[in-house]
Amino acid sequence: MILKPRYESLELELLKYLYKRMNLSEKDHLNYLNLNKGFIGEQHFDEWLHHLPDNWLILNDLLFEFSHSHFQIDSMVITNSTIYIFEVKNYDGDYYMEDDRWFSSSGSEIKNPILQLKRTETLLRKLLQDLQLNMPIKAHVIFINPEFHLYHAPRNQPIIYPTQIQRFFNRMMTTAASNTSSRHTQLAKKLISLHIEESPYTRIPEYTFEQLKKGVICARCGGFIGDFHKKLVICKCGYKENASTAVLRSIKEYTTLFPNNKINTNALYEWCKIMPKRTISRILSQNFNIIGHGQSSYYI
Repeated sequence: MILKPRYESLELELLKYLYKRMNLSEKDHLNYLNLNKGFIGEQHFDEWLHHLPDNWLILNDLLFEFSHSHFQIDSMVITNSTIYIFEVKNYDGDYYMEDDRWFSSSGSEIKNPILQLKRTETLLRKLLQDLQLNMPIKAHVIFINPEFHLYHAPRNQPIIYPTQIQRFFNRMMTTAASNTSSRHTQLAKKLISLHIEESPYTRIPEYTFEQLKKGVICARCGGFIGDFHKKLVICKCGYKENASTAVLRSIKEYTTLFPNNKINTNALYEWCKIMPKRTISRILSQNFNIIGHGQSSYYI
């Protein structure tokens, strides 16, 4: 049972929008690619979690603060007897270990995910002790990408390779009882209540309304739509979409990027660019409530 679903982080959502509307710096572009790749890997891992017993409790994307330290958990599974935590990595290509140091095939050193996992496990155990809760914790790093390979890894590492995932879950389901109780549900709800929504690690470049490229972005190819015909928007890639659907998607993008700006016809007309103002006004009136009258009116 999924008690805390997985969603794109606000950081990834903002960078996804900005990537299409401005030139990101090399650092921000790399951050966007890494976040997006990581999220795709976590979604693939979620497909495995769907096969677990319905009574097991699944919590995704947890962020806690304990003893002045923040720590993240990609996925947590609470069974009758054990809490499993998973660090999901979507690495591809060849990597190797030298002692406790990790390197890519090019020789560049990367963060040791095992050390990250151990830190997370330690802080979670202390958090549970502080809550006077005592359950065994088993922690694993899941390498989800079939194109990943790690050389020189000791056998005693808490690593699950792509080819081992099926066997790991088979063993997990045979060794843990499928039933959970209200005590486990209360634990899950308590952990969800301690989750921090705003990550201190978020890095978003500065931007203004004026500097962003305007227009409606195609839902299929990600490019800017160039034509509006009656009630349809038509992209160069050939994709056709109902204008209302496209505008509502653009409104979500606008309100995410500019949460303090009011939604009004003039702002959305400039933001969408290709739509007639009367079409924007009609779509807003059909989907939102208007506040005020005349030029000062806006929608909620």
